[in-house]
Amino acid sequence: AARGVWARRHGLVSVLTVPVTARETTLGVVVLCRLGAAAPFSPDEQSIAEELVAHAAICLDNARRFTRERTTALTLQHSLLQQRPPRQAAVEVATRYVPASGQAGVGGDWYDVIPLSGTRVALVVGDVTGHGLHASVTMARLRTAVRTLADVDLPPDELLSHLDDLVISLNAEAGAWGSPRPEAGGGVEDSGFGGADPPLGAATLGTSLLDGQVFGDIGATCLYAVYDPIARRVALARAGHPVPAVRLPDGDVEFLDVPAGPPLGLGGLAFETVEVDLPAGSLLALFTDGLIESRHRDLDESLALLVSALTQAGSDLLAVSERVLGALTLHRPEDDVALLLARTRALGADQVANWEIAPDPACVADARRLAARQLARWGLDELVFVTELVVSELVTNAIRHGRPPIRLRLIRDSALTCEVSDSSSTAPHLRRARTMEEGGRGLMLVAQCATRWGTRHSSDGKTIWAEQALPTA
Repeated sequence: AARGVWARRHGLVSVLTVPVTARETTLGVVVLCRLGAAAPFSPDEQSIAEELVAHAAICLDNARRFTRERTTALTLQHSLLQQRPPRQAAVEVATRYVPASGQAGVGGDWYDVIPLSGTRVALVVGDVTGHGLHASVTMARLRTAVRTLADVDLPPDELLSHLDDLVISLNAEAGAWGSPRPEAGGGVEDSGFGGADPPLGAATLGTSLLDGQVFGDIGATCLYAVYDPIARRVALARAGHPVPAVRLPDGDVEFLDVPAGPPLGLGGLAFETVEVDLPAGSLLALFTDGLIESRHRDLDESLALLVSALTQAGSDLLAVSERVLGALTLHRPEDDVALLLARTRALGADQVANWEIAPDPACVADARRLAARQLARWGLDELVFVTELVVSELVTNAIRHGRPPIRLRLIRDSALTCEVSDSSSTAPHLRRARTMEEGGRGLMLVAQCATRWGTRHSSDGKTIWAEQALPTA
C-alpha cells in the first residue's frame, strides 16, 4: 500500500528490475524507475541495463572474493607468525610486522626465533614473492621447513641449500598442478584454485591469474643467522635477502658483509656462511625489503634513516622498533614489512665448564667425577646421578666410536646441558637393543633421562648433547 501511494504521488510510469547475479548467486537487485511524462523502458534500454548490471556483478563478485582472500591471508599469516618469542637466554628480542597497503595485498614475509642446542639461537627473516593467500600459504610451508631444518642443526649455508631444493620442488609441483589438462571434448579445465572457479574476467593459461597475479613459480628470499652466546659469535648466510644491520655497544652502526647468495628457487648456486664476533649488548636488525624500498625515496636515503634510528636506540627494544618503523614507514608500505631486533647476551665463564678427555676407557670415571664436582659448585646436587649416567654413556661412545680430541662441556642456563664432542663425523644411531644383548642401550638411556637430546655437526666433527631441566626452587 505504501509503495502504491508513493508511485501515484510521483507519477510512476515504468519500473525495470534487474537482478545482480554472479556465479549463479544473486547478490542484489537494481531497480530503475521512470516518473512523470517519461516514456516506459524500451527493450533496447532493458538490454543495456542488463549488460551494465552484469558487468557490475562481475566487479562486485571479484571485490568480494578479493576481500575474502585478503582477510583469510591476513588471518593465516598472523596465526603463523610468532606471537611471543620463545624463552631463551642468548638474545633479547622484539618483532614487528606491518602488512602492505590494501591495493598490494598481503605478502609472504615472516620472521622466527628458534632456540638451538648449546644455548644458541637461530634468527630468521624471509620474504615470499607475490601477495595474497598463495604467498601466505607458501610462507607457511617455508617457515615450517626452516624450523625442521634448524632442528637438525645445519649450518646456515647448508640450511639455505636444502630450502632452495624445497622451493625448486614446490615450483615443479606447481607447474604440474597448474598445467592445462585436456578433457574428452578437447577443452581445458584446471583453474589452479583447487577445484574452485577463477574470478570472472580472469584468464586461465596453464597457471592461474587473479588480478594479474600468477599462481605458479615460487620465489623467496631468506636470511638465516645463528648466534652463540658462549663464543659471542654469529654465523649468517643469506639468499637474495637484504643484509642485516648491527649497532655495536659503542653506538656505531654498520651493515654486515654477508655474501649475496641467489634467491631461493634458482638452484645450482652456492650459499656462503660468514662468522662475525659480536660483543654482548650488540643490536642486530633483520628486516625484509619492504622496510627500505619505497617509491617515495631512494635506497641510500632509506638506509641512512635506518642507521639514524638504530644509532638512537635505547634499552627498550619495542621503542626501538617503533622508532625504526616510524622513520621508514611514514606512508603505508607498498610491501609487507617484517622487522626482527635482537640484542645479544653472553654467558659468563661461571656458567660453562670445559674439559678435554683422554681417549682411554679408564678416563670415563674421571669424566664422571669432574661433572659431579662441577654440579656441586653450581648447587645442582639433585642432578648428579642422571648427569653422571649421561656423561658416562656419551664419553664412552666417543671413545669407542669417535676420534680424539674428545671434549666434555657442561652449560648451566635455563637448563643443564651436557655436551660431548669428538672429531668424527659419524652420527649416533638410536636403536632398541634385544633382550639378550649386553650393549646398545646407551643412547636409549640418555633419551629417557634427558629432556631433549640431539647431535650437531661442524667442520671439526660432531657434538652430542643432552638437556635436563633445572630443579625448581
